[in-house]
Amino acid sequence: MILLLRRSIRDLDWTLILLAVIITTLGIVQIYSATLDTVWRNAWWKQFVWLIAGLVLMYAIAQVDYHTLLGRVPIFYIVGLLVLITTLFIGTRVFGSRRWIPLFFGFHFQVSEFFKLVIILLVARYLTEVKSQRLSWFDLLKLGTLVAIPMALIMKQPDLGTSLTYVPVLLTGIFLGGLRWQHAVVIGLVAAVLLPAGWFALKDYQKARLVTFLDPAKDPRGAGYQVIQSKIAVGAGGMWGKGVTRGTQTQLRFLPVPHTDFIISAFGEEHGFTGILVVLGLYFLLLMQIVQNAQAAPDRAGMLICMGVAAVMLFHVFVNTGMAVGRMPVTGIPLPLMSYGGSSLLSVFAMLGLVNNVRLRRLVA
Repeated sequence: MILLLRRSIRDLDWTLILLAVIITTLGIVQIYSATLDTVWRNAWWKQFVWLIAGLVLMYAIAQVDYHTLLGRVPIFYIVGLLVLITTLFIGTRVFGSRRWIPLFFGFHFQVSEFFKLVIILLVARYLTEVKSQRLSWFDLLKLGTLVAIPMALIMKQPDLGTSLTYVPVLLTGIFLGGLRWQHAVVIGLVAAVLLPAGWFALKDYQKARLVTFLDPAKDPRGAGYQVIQSKIAVGAGGMWGKGVTRGTQTQLRFLPVPHTDFIISAFGEEHGFTGILVVLGLYFLLLMQIVQNAQAAPDRAGMLICMGVAAVMLFHVFVNTGMAVGRMPVTGIPLPLMSYGGSSLLSVFAMLGLVNNVRLRRLVA
């Protein structure tokens, strides 16, 4: 038993883990700086506790054969849907949204974050069971419906940002699973038709964010305020930054939520363009390490799991950093590993646990 434990620990992807810990540590330092002398001043050590818990969770998930997890997908999916429905009724309301279920000692659980793992496993299982080399229209419709149901429940909370993170997993899966060019054309046309219709399903504040995304100056004190202050903070950092706890936009509280949605803006102000390049470089290495595990996966299911994780991570980084410089609408999507939040951090380490799970199965004799 001890030998198996040692082998399991030895064979983990330590490069992947080290990169994740470094990025999280940078986030903790920035959270400390951004919340200094505020009601969130204890957030940095809570994030440290979540980091330790995340590493434990990652190791635990890596030990359960992912084929066993794939076999339990229907159970995970149904239970997840039931909890999402429950959240709509008993979830804690914050800023008008019911996204969190209260637990104990003041902690809250965001189900939608962990449902990403279910979506990754769901897509991997479904596409692995498809016998043909090419997907049929029925396959696309069925898989799309299975993903759309939790998305609809999450949008009802409302949480447009998190619901959109399920889309890259689906698109990456069907692309790797045998998408035909005819399918791509039709999907593009359907999306072009449905997107305008989806406008009427958005809340007023969501519509305002999309409108002001194109020209924040139209509402500088309202919907455009966040983007304007974020761009000022990033620009104020210059090449080398102003130093930890010395960012004026951050410390004088002009920059909103600098420890969550706009943490990269606060980081850019205090560490400059050079600091942002370092962080983006670390994310690039992290993503490449995940892709490398996908290439070395022992089977199709393992490859799809790893690529699903990579798709989610890339989408988060792309949207969050784009949001900070006004190139993407403000959707509340956190920067993985850096933004404050227990549910977000734990879900990322859980996904990295899936990647290590696939790696360990490759090394099983």
